Amino acid sequence: MRTERFKMEREGLVEEGQEVVISERSAVTGQYTYLVEPSIAMSGIYRTRQRIKSRKGIIKKIEKTERGFYLLVELEE
Repeated sequence: MRTERFKMEREGLVEEGQEVVISERSAVTGQYTYLVEPSIAMSGIYRTRQRIKSRKGIIKKIEKTERGFYLLVELEE
């Protein structure tokens, strides 16, 4: 299992325990970002060796901070 963090701008779009689809966005530079679809939340930047291989995950926790909302998504890797 692998847990990754995604930033979400608005509350109430998803719920804890919900299965989500993850898509990969890549650049020619070998850096990758990921979206929880349909454009609900976005990851940070990952290098090639850190890439997320799973395309589905389960939301384990939604954190509310001063900077917004964060999803902790558990992936099977």
